[in-house]
Amino acid sequence: MTNNVYTDGIREVNTMNKYSKSRQQIFSGKEISSTQKLTISGITMALYVVLMFFTQGFAFGQFQIRIATSLYALSAIYPFLIVPLGLSNLLSNMIMGGLGLPDIVGGFMVGIITTSLIYLIKKYRFNDWFMALPIILGPGLIVPIWLTYLINVPYTLLAFSITIGQIIPGVVGVVLVKQLRDKIK
Repeated sequence: MTNNVYTDGIREVNTMNKYSKSRQQIFSGKEISSTQKLTISGITMALYVVLMFFTQGFAFGQFQIRIATSLYALSAIYPFLIVPLGLSNLLSNMIMGGLGLPDIVGGFMVGIITTSLIYLIKKYRFNDWFMALPIILGPGLIVPIWLTYLINVPYTLLAFSITIGQIIPGVVGVVLVKQLRDKIK
């Protein structure tokens, strides 16, 4: 979208109104309106829950490959997604998890912690591939804390299996962010 300025004979007129934003502004998170943030948050939350629904066969239980957690990486582009992504995890655990309150609240906390770490990685300008670490290790090391009691499997076995399962979402998350950044340059 261009910012056209022309003269109407008396004054300069700017044809870009305050609601028009360039893709660069939207993707960089700068000068984004509350409505745009709410819309992006809602779409992201819906996408997370839908991805969880279609992958629930291998996203829950002892061996978890949660493709939806790759969306956590979006907090590097949109820091305002930290809470919505935590809420997305809460919703998916509430709707599909079946392991009760510890898993619902724990999932929310893991989402907040993981996305916050991703934001910090971006803020301190680490290499993009470091974003995969919170996606892999956050769920891999924190989720087994309560899951071991809920499904009666040793912590180390759960930590190992969940961490291995999170490698794919970690890589997908980094690739997703790199692709989105390439599209806005």
